Amino acid sequence: MNIVVLVKQVPDTYSERKLSSGDHTLDRDATDAVLDEINERAVESALQLKEANDGSEVTVVTMGPDRATDAIRKALSMGADKAVHLSDEALHGSCAVQTAKALAKVIGTVGDVDLILAGNEASDGRSGAIPAMVAEILDLPSLTHARELTVDGSTVTVRRETDDGVTVLTTELPAVVSVNEKINEPRYPSFKGIMAAKKKPVTTLTLADAGIDASEVGLANALTSVTSAQPKPPKSAGEKVEDEGDGGAKIAAFLVSQKLI
Repeated sequence: MNIVVLVKQVPDTYSERKLSSGDHTLDRDATDAVLDEINERAVESALQLKEANDGSEVTVVTMGPDRATDAIRKALSMGADKAVHLSDEALHGSCAVQTAKALAKVIGTVGDVDLILAGNEASDGRSGAIPAMVAEILDLPSLTHARELTVDGSTVTVRRETDDGVTVLTTELPAVVSVNEKINEPRYPSFKGIMAAKKKPVTTLTLADAGIDASEVGLANALTSVTSAQPKPPKSAGEKVEDEGDGGAKIAAFLVSQKLI
């Protein structure tokens, strides 16, 4: 089974993320960059399937600047076999639709793919739409928000849990599956895995290599963009209520003024 996992390097969730003052895109150099946690879970799902199916291969695919290689190495150190990295300055500012189209082109360079895994939502853009968009472009079934994932022969089944109940989705391979944060606990890379990752193949592609025209990507051609942004205002002091026997009435009046009751 040939499995592709879409991964993304994002600013550390625990750091303060900022937009650049020039074009209002995410300032990726302002904070430490890490492999998105939801992608670690997607990689773990792929590795579990590989271990259960002899002869399987896991390829990680990412789109991003040169420094995204660090995220690739993290996935390889977990146990993925190889990687493809789409890196080109012209990609800067690409919207979700452009990103999905570019990733679909890169997936096409991997060969005959049986299963494409991804996280349900990146922690920076939070569009939550890329896996479904990729599936639409490739004309593949899309199973989203998987809590459990199994493959039996040529059939993939996912279990999705929501506030409305449990849904079981099944389709024939090839397919695209996005996983949620409850799918598994990703493994820690071992020292052996970290050392082995340094020797695993990473193919770096430019737009031309992937057959993508520069007019199809980038901020100037994006379908969406941020036109203005302001820093988050500092937190103001709360309103202090002195209880002189009428504290309850004062609190009630404040809640009414805020239209909370």
